[in-house]
Amino acid sequence: MGEDTLLKDWYPALCDGIRRAGGPLPSAAEVAVGFYGDLFRLSGRALTVGEPRYTAADVEEGFEQDLLMAWWESAARAESSVAPPGAGTLVRTPRAAQTALRALSSSRFFSRLAMRALVSDLKQVRLYLMDQHVRQSARTRVAALIDDDTRVVVGHSLGSVVAYEALCASPGHRVRAFVTLGSPLGIPMIYKRLMPEPGRWPGGSGLTWTNIADEGDVVALVKDLRPVFDERIRSIVVNNGVHAHDASPYLTERLTGAAIAGGLDAV
Repeated sequence: MGEDTLLKDWYPALCDGIRRAGGPLPSAAEVAVGFYGDLFRLSGRALTVGEPRYTAADVEEGFEQDLLMAWWESAARAESSVAPPGAGTLVRTPRAAQTALRALSSSRFFSRLAMRALVSDLKQVRLYLMDQHVRQSARTRVAALIDDDTRVVVGHSLGSVVAYEALCASPGHRVRAFVTLGSPLGIPMIYKRLMPEPGRWPGGSGLTWTNIADEGDVVALVKDLRPVFDERIRSIVVNNGVHAHDASPYLTERLTGAAIAGGLDAV
């Protein structure tokens, strides 16, 4: 997967959301995708296909186990089908990681993910936040697409973290609408590691920041970012159905379209 693949999938969804909001539709040539997924991809070798076959034993102590436990606790609060962690399972051990992954398999959100994909997501978040080469490379790719004509920046999932940091590192940019979808920016272990520092407003006084989260989106564990960032953030909760975290339902949402259209209309 790359930028062209994502654009092919996401551009129609983006237009659907804007159309529902009655806004001006951008042409495909006016939309660019900041892609950095290859930075997390293992180098190819003979007989290797797809993602590495991670297991619970591959969940590393520290950040990865802490984030996995946070997802488990969040999923248990959102869904009665997910058994909450007990006192004994909160101890960070390989067995606890296995128990958490098993519990999450009952979640409507995580049940669609193979275990190796879920563990891979944990590792991507950790790698971005803790490997400065990966972090700078991803931020540089996104920042390179933000020029004087850019009016709207949309970030989904980890992409919202990359976009936030890229905007903070680009003083004087002319972006008028920042839209974050299914964002983990408010999770304490991620928030406190933001650069250049947590809580900075990612633009000037003319920037509008809209954060949109599905109530059942476990990745967007903290739905309301205002207490940790700024009261100016427009905080919206939506219902994406069974695809709580997927980008397409977020993009086709009328309220997402309205947030994007507002930036396109800005002078």
